[in-house]
Amino acid sequence: MSDFDAIDSLLAAVGPQAELPAPEQRRELRERARLSKAQVARALGVSPSTVAGWEKDRNPVGELRTRYAYLLDGLAAKFATETEPEPGAAPGPGVAPAAEPAEQAAPGSPTEPAEGGDGDEVEILTVPEPCVLCGRPAKHRVEGFTQHLDPADCQPTAPAAPAPAKPVNTPARPEAAPAAQASTRPSERSPRPARRAFQEPSGPVDLIGQAVQAALAEHHGDVDAATAALLKKAIPDAMRLLDETRKGARYDIVAHPWIPDILKKQTSRGADQIWEARPKWTRHELPPGRHEVTALDINGAYLSALKTHLPLGRLEHSTGLAHDRRRAGLYLITPPAWEHEAVLPNPIGNRDEPGPLWVTEPTLRLLLRLSGPKHGLCEPPEIHESYTSGATENLLEKFRIALKDARDAAIEQDDEVTLEYVKAMYAKFVSTMGESNYNRELYRPDWMHIIRSQAFANLWLKALKAHDEGLMVVRAMGTDELHITGDWRRVFPEGRGVTEVKVKDTYTAGTDATDHTETAGEGQQ
Repeated sequence: MSDFDAIDSLLAAVGPQAELPAPEQRRELRERARLSKAQVARALGVSPSTVAGWEKDRNPVGELRTRYAYLLDGLAAKFATETEPEPGAAPGPGVAPAAEPAEQAAPGSPTEPAEGGDGDEVEILTVPEPCVLCGRPAKHRVEGFTQHLDPADCQPTAPAAPAPAKPVNTPARPEAAPAAQASTRPSERSPRPARRAFQEPSGPVDLIGQAVQAALAEHHGDVDAATAALLKKAIPDAMRLLDETRKGARYDIVAHPWIPDILKKQTSRGADQIWEARPKWTRHELPPGRHEVTALDINGAYLSALKTHLPLGRLEHSTGLAHDRRRAGLYLITPPAWEHEAVLPNPIGNRDEPGPLWVTEPTLRLLLRLSGPKHGLCEPPEIHESYTSGATENLLEKFRIALKDARDAAIEQDDEVTLEYVKAMYAKFVSTMGESNYNRELYRPDWMHIIRSQAFANLWLKALKAHDEGLMVVRAMGTDELHITGDWRRVFPEGRGVTEVKVKDTYTAGTDATDHTETAGEGQQ
């Protein structure tokens, strides 16, 4: 991009923008209409946490700002023109009684979960909508899709019409029309978008492909220039992909929660108090003789680590409680003694100071697993206190799969531009969610530590697998480096996929050999 192009983009960004009411008024309008943040987010194509930010202290820009203003103007006009209900009549489905606080929505409102539901995943509708499966009116919305809870009620009354090739989209507001015109037609409603029980799997991946094609076109096919441009925008593009993959998600998240002091840096250039258990281990003694060692590179370590138990909301403090597998967070523990240092690295990494330390969910689960009856390698850790929240292992699963699919396609097509772009997206996503000003959409240092620790735990488990299969583990470093001897191909598949490994180096070690002397090339990169 030339200097003048950058200036043009800057001028466009500060051009005329739609007027927005104050954040507290935005929330008041939404709650008066009994709309949940998830409903507004689905309509605008963003995440519920983004809507929460708009109702607190942030503002959308560009087209999103125009669409958000259009929604708010429409709600304001609707409430301004509505007539009072007749005496004794129930209030309309979209309006709360004036004397009733928005937080006390009547049972059966769209914002209240169904009895026995799990958070916002099941909503009771005051006005039935067509079921996505049979088309008949249904009173419940599950994970954003209207449907019957009782299978007996889900029976089509007539032969189903052929499904359209593409989902029906809500007609877009003409760009030339000013935002204020929305208030002149409060009674008009756009057709409801067609609901799908499952998202198109190619949608999120297309965002990656479109960005790559646009960069190549802008730089006239210059691969290096296009790659450099894509790496610079990897963080906002990753957040956009995350929002896209979380449409209709089962769980809402808190993007900027209060954090405890243990997650705050102790000095301006120092670190917080969380121990990530990074492996940095080399076997001290080898059996007599010469040994051919293969250094394996674990593919997509941070990408695989996105599948981990992440806390959804604000971390809550507790003391003296046993581990609850339905929650995740940070734990102050006294780690168990490790008596296998000669053949396997310590699961908590290299630590010089004894005593309690703060660890993450993956480290604690790994220690509990190793102390169980299957392995019996150590005693259980002692938990003193914790900061946890309700959790799920699948919070970033669609995001992870979209990146994995794009990575796999790039490898198959020998597309290095897309491959480097995808690597930057997930690597920078992890590294900036807790320590950087470049990612203002998400501030979760607890997530950052948890995902990193999951990558370290995954490497440790690969070392354990090699050991259990009769291979000798020589070194384990960081997230992706495992040195072993023996026929490793019978244990680990070779390739470039995230479930495979590739050869990084080979060397000879042991008696009559210089330790870690290279005897072969670097192998396949």
